[in-house]
Amino acid sequence: MDKLIVHGGHLLEGSVFVSGSKNSSLPILAATLLTREKCTIRRVPDLSDTNYMTQILSSLGAQVERASGTVIVEADKIISEAPYDLVRKMRASICVMGPLLGRTGEAMVSLPGGCIIGDRPVDLHLKGLEQLGAEVKVTGGNIHVKATDGMGGRSINMRGKHGPTVLGTDNLLMAAVLTPGTTVIEGAAAEPEVVDLADFLTKMGAKIEGAGTRTIVVEGVKELGGAEHSVIADRIEAGTFLVAGAIAGKRVTLKRAQPEHMTGFISVLEKCGYPITIDGDEITIARAERPVGAEIRTEPYPGFPTDMQAQFTALFATVPGLSVITETIFPQRFMHVPELARMGAQITLEGATAIIKGVDQLSAAPVMASDLRASAALVLAGLMAEGATEVNRLYHIDRGYEHIDHKLAMLGAKMERVKG
Repeated sequence: MDKLIVHGGHLLEGSVFVSGSKNSSLPILAATLLTREKCTIRRVPDLSDTNYMTQILSSLGAQVERASGTVIVEADKIISEAPYDLVRKMRASICVMGPLLGRTGEAMVSLPGGCIIGDRPVDLHLKGLEQLGAEVKVTGGNIHVKATDGMGGRSINMRGKHGPTVLGTDNLLMAAVLTPGTTVIEGAAAEPEVVDLADFLTKMGAKIEGAGTRTIVVEGVKELGGAEHSVIADRIEAGTFLVAGAIAGKRVTLKRAQPEHMTGFISVLEKCGYPITIDGDEITIARAERPVGAEIRTEPYPGFPTDMQAQFTALFATVPGLSVITETIFPQRFMHVPELARMGAQITLEGATAIIKGVDQLSAAPVMASDLRASAALVLAGLMAEGATEVNRLYHIDRGYEHIDHKLAMLGAKMERVKG
């Protein structure tokens, strides 16, 4: 397995381009299954997750071409069963269930695998499809969903124990666009990635209102056509580079970003004393003279995102005073904390809350990535640690960050990837 050696103590300065959103790309690629016609998706990041999704599309019978960030899909004839060997590698592959149901009338999808950050059940996906009128059975590790004569014209509540589900909203949205009647999705996720999917579906001919709010109304249509679409900027990648700039930067600029999607954590950085300027699609962060900690609570969009929690834990590890982070979306999402402690961080866990006492300096140590965002946090910590930090299980970070080592090197970081 690959590992990354991060040499701490080098100031970051310069600019990088933000890649297209992973969390938009995956459901949008899945949505190409809804039509026989050609779809062209641009700004698809080069990640292991998007590679798995294109492989799944191919295995379902679609013709897929990929080059330089553009994916062209033509799903003229498809089957309804997604292969276990591919689905198990990526949790987001569950989002092919909705379009397969809408297009073919049934779907057979294995229960997915993916990173382990606590309880991430697919129950809400299945509950939503059942409320839509579909027949759902789970046997032998497979989910079998079948359309019934009574599908359509339903009001469905998608809110779960820890808030709305983004992929669950995506799945139901994709199933509903080809389902007769009016589907009202209450408790919908309002994240920009859901809006991006809805925009693509609308280009295909879907009738959708309310995307970006807690209530989405879908008027079913008989068929959808091909479309072209450019994926929005990845707000989590952008946020990760802003934190890199806060941790080790002199002045770092992100280009081709969408700051309107990032208010939940930009405001926290500003309150902590980091100067941030926004000019169109560019965001610049400068060094803070006297940074201070903060109290954060993860929340559904537009609140502070759970996908930025680990990165801010790394940041606060050397910010003077106490900082407090409460995780409400995935309460067990603190597997990066013991690894940061190996580097000298002083963090106490009390249930779903991390209390962080800033130290003067972190020291390099071999650390183990446990999931996508935890791995990013360890790389960030390595930027400011004394010595060379060895981040193992690098495949986690390759799931969601396009060439993160090359981008950080462009800013002046010193690191090398070691093939395992």
